[in-house]
Amino acid sequence: MSFFVDKNGYYGQFGGAFIPELLYPNIKELEDNYLKILESDSFKKEFKELLDNYVGRPTPLYLAKRLSKKYGAKVYLKREDLNHTGAHKINNTIGQILVAKQLGKKRIIAETGAGQHGVATATVCALMDLECIVFMGEVDIKRQAPNVARMKMLGATVVPAKSGSKTLKDATNEAIRDWIGNPEDTYYLIGSVVGPHPYPDMVARLQSIISKEIKEQLLVQTGNENPDMIIACVGGGSNAAGAFYHYLDTKNVQLIAVEAAGLGVHSGQSAATSQLGDVGVLHGSKTILMQDKYGQVIEPYSISAGLDYPGIGPLHAFLHERERAVFMNATDQEALDAAYELTKIEGIIPALESAHALAVLPKMKFTTGQVVVVNLSGRGDKDLETYITHLKDE
Repeated sequence: MSFFVDKNGYYGQFGGAFIPELLYPNIKELEDNYLKILESDSFKKEFKELLDNYVGRPTPLYLAKRLSKKYGAKVYLKREDLNHTGAHKINNTIGQILVAKQLGKKRIIAETGAGQHGVATATVCALMDLECIVFMGEVDIKRQAPNVARMKMLGATVVPAKSGSKTLKDATNEAIRDWIGNPEDTYYLIGSVVGPHPYPDMVARLQSIISKEIKEQLLVQTGNENPDMIIACVGGGSNAAGAFYHYLDTKNVQLIAVEAAGLGVHSGQSAATSQLGDVGVLHGSKTILMQDKYGQVIEPYSISAGLDYPGIGPLHAFLHERERAVFMNATDQEALDAAYELTKIEGIIPALESAHALAVLPKMKFTTGQVVVVNLSGRGDKDLETYITHLKDE
């Protein structure tokens, strides 16, 4: 069984392109050209040069010795937090901005939750001298103020989404509405492995640099390119898709996807999609999403803006359905505890999203010598206000 997208844009039953008729020409143009562009020598050369010399790749694979001692395994951190702009998001935006330029698009739109994708999009638009409009939920604008300031400094227009829960889902809705209204000159730079085909596959390919480097770095450090386990947080799921990508067909590597349980999976304040969701259509693809009996989206909740999403990408829905990945979850408090722990014993402040991945370490039973890679998808600067608030409550 293959876990990669098929020629029709599906992962098993999940995926496809469920889009308004007005967007069909845009999606068809992208579908017809994205693989040609990504596989061209000119793209590969420019993409690699920018990743190496602008983003700062390869990112280190760090053996966290004190964390390893505590949990009885060799715990390696893939340091995506050390990328330019502070997260894995830049890998994808660098690639997509090159695709957009190749397609002759002059106006770039994006959605963002935690603001990391918005910052990464604004960054590459500044680099390439392209107009940038970022849609962001009103709630997220308040709780991610530093990233909003960065986007504005970079020249982006930040447009608040004021409907629904005023978070990532609603920002995505607004971006799609804008695209429908401006189909000719606009490129929608999606931030995760979500949306209509070919976006989930394209984003996964661009993020697959993460697992490519993990293989190379583990081989050097341990003599074996395969870890026993890879752990990554999942909202839409781009950092997890990137960390899993080159291991999807390697069955002896266990894949652990960690969702945000919020105040508890069954509290009514959660974003644990795989536990609470059913099959449906969200933002242009068939996937698993949180919905009521009428098919209306149930509002998600997480302390982490980047995981506050009511669905998962179609690749992850397929990995869940076929039990290729184990889906776990972490509450707000568990994520906070994991963040404080990493900070105190390794001197690394993680993003709240990444802290969810770290939060399952205490729940695992490792055997001595097991090699575990945790994808540290982002740094914690943007979450300092939240961390400070909760530290006061400790």
